[in-house]
Amino acid sequence: MDKPHKKLDVWKLSIDLVVEIYKLTQLLPHEEKYNLISQMKRAVISIPGNIAEGAARNTKKEFIHFLHIAQGSLSELDTHLDVVRRLKFLQDQDFHFTDGLMERIDKMLTGLIRHEKSAHALRLTSDDRKRSMHGNSNNRR
Repeated sequence: MDKPHKKLDVWKLSIDLVVEIYKLTQLLPHEEKYNLISQMKRAVISIPGNIAEGAARNTKKEFIHFLHIAQGSLSELDTHLDVVRRLKFLQDQDFHFTDGLMERIDKMLTGLIRHEKSAHALRLTSDDRKRSMHGNSNNRR
């Protein structure tokens, strides 16, 4: 199935992050299965899911909204990883690749949001110019 989100590098990287977090959670204590592990998995899977859902929507405004939700899920995951660090469930070296990946995804989401907002603003400005060129025809009745 050829969907628009599959062309986005940020979606591809977020899928890589899902795989990494699933591997990382296998190293956590079994008693965290229904607590921290499930929260981490839920947060990470939400990132590419929201990117995909937003890309499938009809408007740029909706797409931007879902990109913001993906960013929120990324922040939530970051918080869960901070808890894992503080509890010393894993070693610092276990986080290096994941930290870099999360930082890249965050920057890409921010850039994509900016791009979509500027494209949306540009289109609105163009529409306003067209309306002003044609006068206010609705008031002529």
